[in-house]
Amino acid sequence: MYIPKLYKSEDYHLMKEIIKENAFALLISSVDKIRATHSMMMLNEDDHEQIYIETHISKANPQAKLLKNGDEVLCDFLGAHTYISSSWYDHVNVSTWNYEAVQIYGKVELMNHEELYNHLDKLTYKYESAQRCPMFVKDMGKEFVEKEMKGAFGLKIIPTEICIKQKLSQNRKENDFQNIISNLEQSGENEKKIAEKMKSLKR
Repeated sequence: MYIPKLYKSEDYHLMKEIIKENAFALLISSVDKIRATHSMMMLNEDDHEQIYIETHISKANPQAKLLKNGDEVLCDFLGAHTYISSSWYDHVNVSTWNYEAVQIYGKVELMNHEELYNHLDKLTYKYESAQRCPMFVKDMGKEFVEKEMKGAFGLKIIPTEICIKQKLSQNRKENDFQNIISNLEQSGENEKKIAEKMKSLKR
């Protein structure tokens, strides 16, 4: 991901927010050719010495058949984003796109049986907790879960490089900047979210 200095962020909390709110992300590898799989990802911070991404894909997926310990992959998270019309400037210019994104390069560590079980338990708990009648892993029975696990390929991604991009019209003069916010606030949910992100830059 190309990140001009103006849009580069070192904000760890922003990174966590983007990953948490956009957890269905791309797992990209290039062992034999470029492959990409959308998968549910979690940022594991239990080990304070080494954070990592954990995810799982189907064992039938070609990526699962090829990935092994030590292989490099890329996890790509796209956060809030929206179109920015050039009609919102006070001069002739080009339209663009405002967005937040995180890319994490890392080395693969394949999960063992216990790690995969715990991963599925945590992942299910995260998304079932808000349901009216939640169904947690503990409610499914260990025998059933372990049978289903036979089709899952669990992996941890140990980060080697973390890239955080926050492109929010920082290159625009104040009048245009405020006019962009005003127009975004009159649009949909995603546009309003970017407007709030832009306003936070001035606080």
